[in-house]
Amino acid sequence: MPLNDDQNSDSDSSRLSESTASSSDSEYSRQSFNSDSSSKPSSPASSPPKTVITFDELMAAARNLTDLTLAHEIAVNANFCIKHEDFPQNSFTGTVKQIVHKAFWDLLESELNEDPPEYEHAIKLFEEIKEILLSFLTPGANRIHNQICEVLDTDLIRQQAEHNAVDIHGLANYIINTMGKLCAPVRDNDIKQLKATDNIVELLRQIFRVLDLMKVDMANYTIQNLRPYLQRNLVDYERTKFQEILEETPSALDLTTEWIKESIEDELSSISDESSSSPGADSSSKPIISPTLVLNNGYLKLLQWDYRKTIPETLITDEVRLQELREKLNQLKIIACVCLITNNMVGAAIVDVPDFADQLKRISVPLLEGMNKKTFDLKEALNAIGVQICSKVNRSLTERGLPTLNEEMQSNLMGQIAHIVEENNPVSSLIDKRIQFFMRSLLALPSFQKCMPTMPGGLSVIQTEMEFIGSQYASIVNFNKQVYGPFYANILRKLLFPEAPMGKAETETPTT
Repeated sequence: MPLNDDQNSDSDSSRLSESTASSSDSEYSRQSFNSDSSSKPSSPASSPPKTVITFDELMAAARNLTDLTLAHEIAVNANFCIKHEDFPQNSFTGTVKQIVHKAFWDLLESELNEDPPEYEHAIKLFEEIKEILLSFLTPGANRIHNQICEVLDTDLIRQQAEHNAVDIHGLANYIINTMGKLCAPVRDNDIKQLKATDNIVELLRQIFRVLDLMKVDMANYTIQNLRPYLQRNLVDYERTKFQEILEETPSALDLTTEWIKESIEDELSSISDESSSSPGADSSSKPIISPTLVLNNGYLKLLQWDYRKTIPETLITDEVRLQELREKLNQLKIIACVCLITNNMVGAAIVDVPDFADQLKRISVPLLEGMNKKTFDLKEALNAIGVQICSKVNRSLTERGLPTLNEEMQSNLMGQIAHIVEENNPVSSLIDKRIQFFMRSLLALPSFQKCMPTMPGGLSVIQTEMEFIGSQYASIVNFNKQVYGPFYANILRKLLFPEAPMGKAETETPTT
């Protein structure tokens, strides 16, 4: 981790005894660095009346969106980290990279074996290593900063090379010892392996490999220290960042506006249907629409969203999480359908069997694993589930001395299970409506209320999973409202009350 000169040398001496070339260096040790970044609360302003977007402005907006997505992921995903990944050796890119690297190191080896040796490529490597080592230091680590610059002074090394007086092994050893002071403890074994490498070309190659790993370690340590700060300030940070994007790209709310507009149209259609079915309703009066209801209905759409098309801009940071929730709900819907069909057909015979619904769930879950992949054959999986459930039911009936299902009943049961995937299947539609009702009830609860709404009938077998997914979903929605509520308020005002005068954007999320 980065170094700082203001450290206690006594506490570090034992840690550095193995990797330090001289005792004078023992005052340096690993120390976390502090982030001094800050953010200021911001309320969205109306976007400037720009119609022509330059390439630079588009690139600036893209960078802002990348920063926004990264900050959001760090704050909400406790497991987020950067991984060191290389291209597979059997891939085209991996093969090309391997060939190019081998050619470079072979060239370096041939140059160092010349008489006298040619050091130009090696000097460039030392210059690059110096810059990497300096990047690991914190402000204030002046002593080791000056030492690195002094030892790895490329001008001096070049002068030594002209007189064939370069101590290349000595420079490599200094680099390894310095890496030993800067690296995380997880890299200690890599440092030991470097010390055991004699071939100078292989040693330099391995030094770069370990430096790459140290860069990843440093990035993840940064993330770890930045996460609490981002969690405390994420609402203001995301709102400010998105405002910057909106100023660079005025069209950055177009998809969000369309998403809210569709929700309004759905609500108007629903009110119209209710009015037509109520003889005494006054059709001439203008319907009153709740902005909160409109917004919640929009959020519900995300659980059935076709993620092959672009999601609203204000939800991009949670797109992957929302897609995963949708996929989990699809699996739970199938399980609930299977259990409901089975209970309706043979419920009287198995009503006294304890935890029978859970047994049906345990049959279904493994066979539905990966059902959202393109290669997954859901019909085949449902056929397999039908076969196993018939077998399970018959086994249970036999154990209790009851007659088993005849071939006609088994065929009927398997057929109904297989038909779950058909469009407008009544069982599937019923379960889907009840899942939507539960999620809508969840969103209607105050954000501070921790209890769950009553689970609708037919969903008890998946109640634990539904409550877990519902908790994740409500967390995403409530946070999204906190961040983008003022933007939504402006859009809702324009769409619902176009005749109202426009003023400064509201700073609160629309509420009922």
